[in-house]
Amino acid sequence: MARTVADVMTRDPAAVEAERPVSEAAALMRENDAGAVIVNENGRIQGIVTDRDIAVRVVADDKGPETPVREACSSSVEAVGPDTEIDQAVQLMRTHAVRRLPVVEDGRAIGIVSLGDLAMERDQNSALADISAAEGNR
Repeated sequence: MARTVADVMTRDPAAVEAERPVSEAAALMRENDAGAVIVNENGRIQGIVTDRDIAVRVVADDKGPETPVREACSSSVEAVGPDTEIDQAVQLMRTHAVRRLPVVEDGRAIGIVSLGDLAMERDQNSALADISAAEGNR
């Protein structure tokens, strides 16, 4: 059984520089069948942008696809190191009501662990694990 987030995380998550357009982040989400992309500033993590962020902070505000990612992303991000115990990651997600935690080493995202990753690890028969394991709906 996995003990740390390094055991269950998605390695090398998709990332976009903060000044790039949200359309680029959305394309990365589609290509990687992911709901979130790491936001970097000069290669170092500055935030995370989700499909919901784009819908709420860009589309709902009548901004265009050229809007810089920095205007849509969440810059206050909870992150963990690769050696973080799974129970600690679960507690952080609960405390901060987040669905994803970037896994960071030396200021750079090396992975991302999601609520679905943890559900599949803890209870493979749960509805969330089934949904998380299912093929994406591109």
